[in-house]
Amino acid sequence: MTMASEFDGGCVLFFVKSPLTGAVKTRLASEIGEAHATALYRCFVEDSAATLKRCNVEQRFCFCPNDSRDDFVKWFGDGYRYEAQFGRNLGERMKNAFKRCFDEGFSKVVVVGSDIPDLPECFLGDAFAVLGLCDAVIGPTQDGGYYLIGFSSKGFLPQAFDGIAWGGKTVYEQTVGILEFYEIETHVLPLWRDVDTVADLRALVKRNKDTAFAQSVTMRYVRESKLWGG
Repeated sequence: MTMASEFDGGCVLFFVKSPLTGAVKTRLASEIGEAHATALYRCFVEDSAATLKRCNVEQRFCFCPNDSRDDFVKWFGDGYRYEAQFGRNLGERMKNAFKRCFDEGFSKVVVVGSDIPDLPECFLGDAFAVLGLCDAVIGPTQDGGYYLIGFSSKGFLPQAFDGIAWGGKTVYEQTVGILEFYEIETHVLPLWRDVDTVADLRALVKRNKDTAFAQSVTMRYVRESKLWGG
């Protein structure tokens, strides 16, 4: 007999960018150079993908630009589903990705980004577990954004992605305000720190000195490239 899992009926949409020099981690690149920033972004994507794979949940790479599918297939192989992001801004792209999954019959869908390579696996488990009990889940970041957002099929609110100042410090605040306005029952996950600057990267290294993530490709790159604190 197969035991039920919190991931049953669920799908993770992994939002990624093609790691083109000058197009990813631009704030980090301004401090450590484009070559290091691009290489680190590749590490972030690989570590995040590994975490998602361990969760044994349907995982899709939602990539941009929309002509980069072959690059991701070459990178990760043909064992995944790859879907281009489409929409005029990040909000529309996430909204459209959610709609596509719910139209396919998934009952719980979560979007995660590629800026938190050490995202705890338990956070993902908790996200799917609570979506069996409430409408939405969100994980805030220390810079005012969020690292994860998810909905149950019954609780999905497309308006949660409208009118948001993407890239600013009020993304989380604005989003939660919309959810509250529409009385969407929302569970808030623990605060976590994404990696956009050298200070963020230092914090990542410090918090993972003695964790399993110390053996990740991200941490290995920091050590081998002799960046500060490696």
